[in-house]
Amino acid sequence: MTFASLGIAAPVLRAVQDLGYSTPTAIQTQSIPAAIEGRDLLGCAQTGTGKTAAFAIPIIHRLIGKHRPVAAGSARRGQERDRSGSVRGLVLAPTRELAAQINDCFKRYGKHSGLKSTVIFGGVNQNPQTRDLQRGVDIIVATPGRLLDLIAQGFVDLRRIETFVLDEADHMLDMGFLPDVRRIIAKLPQQRQTLMFSATMPAEIAALSKQILIDPVRIQIDPQRPAAERVEQSLYHVAQKTKPALLAHLLRSRPADSTIVFTRTKHGANAVVRKLEAIGIRAEAIHGNKSQSARQRALDAFKSGELKVLIATDIAARGIDISGIGQVINFDLPQVAETYVHRIGRTGRAGRSGMATSFCGPHEGELLEAIERLLRKRIPAGRDQPPATVLSEADRQAEREARQAEDGRRGSGRGGRSTRTGQAGGASANASRKRPEHMRAKKAKTPSKASLVEAMLIRKGRAKPKPKPSHFVDPSPCLQP
Repeated sequence: MTFASLGIAAPVLRAVQDLGYSTPTAIQTQSIPAAIEGRDLLGCAQTGTGKTAAFAIPIIHRLIGKHRPVAAGSARRGQERDRSGSVRGLVLAPTRELAAQINDCFKRYGKHSGLKSTVIFGGVNQNPQTRDLQRGVDIIVATPGRLLDLIAQGFVDLRRIETFVLDEADHMLDMGFLPDVRRIIAKLPQQRQTLMFSATMPAEIAALSKQILIDPVRIQIDPQRPAAERVEQSLYHVAQKTKPALLAHLLRSRPADSTIVFTRTKHGANAVVRKLEAIGIRAEAIHGNKSQSARQRALDAFKSGELKVLIATDIAARGIDISGIGQVINFDLPQVAETYVHRIGRTGRAGRSGMATSFCGPHEGELLEAIERLLRKRIPAGRDQPPATVLSEADRQAEREARQAEDGRRGSGRGGRSTRTGQAGGASANASRKRPEHMRAKKAKTPSKASLVEAMLIRKGRAKPKPKPSHFVDPSPCLQP
């Protein structure tokens, strides 16, 4: 099977061949002919299988015959605004990085087609995006939040969308974007083609697919092999405090490899960068607290090979599509087992081999068990672990005691159970609840602004006091003889 045999239009085929591609992947082989025919699709495939080309190529193919280029003299602002309704294709992606990379793919595959695409995401000035929209685009790749903003401002009209793609649907769910996605879908025309792709298929995503897809072609790649086949996996049991030393050892033993290190938190990513740079290993972090320009600079340096070590949180787990990543290191195990698959999918792409190394602390045993249940196998132990980083029983006990102490502090801070009284809130709270009503402090009533003004006028002699209520009996007459 070759791309030429899939029946794609000549300009698209030419662009694909310019990129050096000749043989489509499994999901491309199954998706492209059905999408060209106009069928709805539901694709479930692991990360790194070529999903982007599976929907980008047929969208470009279908839009080529309907494209109306902008006239040479239509650069005036009035005519630019008239082009805001020219959008025919819409792709939703969960992260800025993924949206930008999908748009790059549209530009590469469509470079001979005459079609125009743009990318829309938050965290940057919207003016360049709105200028593109006013000039007219055929395809929009967007994250949900910024797209809704521009729709509300009148810059985007979705009433003429012909093909809608929901990419990484399960990640949309993880990040809480489904309400925004539903609002966007409600603005699309009923008569459209819908393509939905997801690495996993949780119940909420399966339910959404039934609502938005009509008689879809179902494509599932490697359902029994959730982890990348070409990735060599290994596991190290290590104390949290010695993870940085083990990380440094692995990076120095494989200096030529481009490496992504995943941490659980933004603070943790910054801490790992500081510790590596303190021992002379250059690294940069990308996460939600970084500006878009800083994240893009780090990604560009990583893509070019100038930067060898990239520290990332899971916001970037599916937003990085870079060939040639030699290894992935899970500094912290992910909270959700499926995220492990997305992480290690950054390596072992395009037929290449890769390595995925995971660190497991004493408190991460349950997370490891969930991952191995998903994989249906045990992750083999890593080799050549430095003796100073080998997990000892003393390390296990110390981390257990530290976690118990931390849990105790959190519990007492939230008014938890008191170890002395065995009752919620402790002895003092219990005594307060039993205190008689007349002994409890009463909250002073705050006087109103009107009453304060009235009191001031009375003091200055500009107003007379109001008479007492009729039910009030003045005792002074009773005291008179």
